[in-house]
Amino acid sequence: MDEHIYKSLNKTLVLYHLVFPVKYRQKVFIREVEESLKEVCIGIEERYEIRFIEIGFDEDNVHLLVQGVPTMAIYRLVTIIKSLTARELFRRHPKIKREILWGGALWTSGYYANTVGLYASKEVIKKYIQNQGKEEEYENMRKSMRNKLIWISVVDTPLLAAG
Repeated sequence: MDEHIYKSLNKTLVLYHLVFPVKYRQKVFIREVEESLKEVCIGIEERYEIRFIEIGFDEDNVHLLVQGVPTMAIYRLVTIIKSLTARELFRRHPKIKREILWGGALWTSGYYANTVGLYASKEVIKKYIQNQGKEEEYENMRKSMRNKLIWISVVDTPLLAAG
């Protein structure tokens, strides 16, 4: 649950939207692998000050809504999640490493990170993550956002006087 974290001198609520693409954009997230990743994330929560609020899958990437603490740098949080999930998924599903990724890494070296609240609220990001892999719902949401942006640009454009 995303609640404030209380320390001796502070109270914080730090949320990140993270996206980790699979190396070579290989499609590895089938139901069994998704369930394993969720279980690994629960294990990470028990060992670190990291909470997984939402986990969403597409075939070749994972979206996470994660709560951290301000004393843990984002690169450290990402390193913990990526390394532990890769190691454990390879252990539980050796076929992924051996046959799909040709003995290589699970994740690309890069990632996407955004603090929640800067560009979208927590609820918008949760809905976005829940809709991963659901193309029709994504297209409807995208069209709705495009229509709103067009309306805003028309309303906000000043009229030029004919000269």
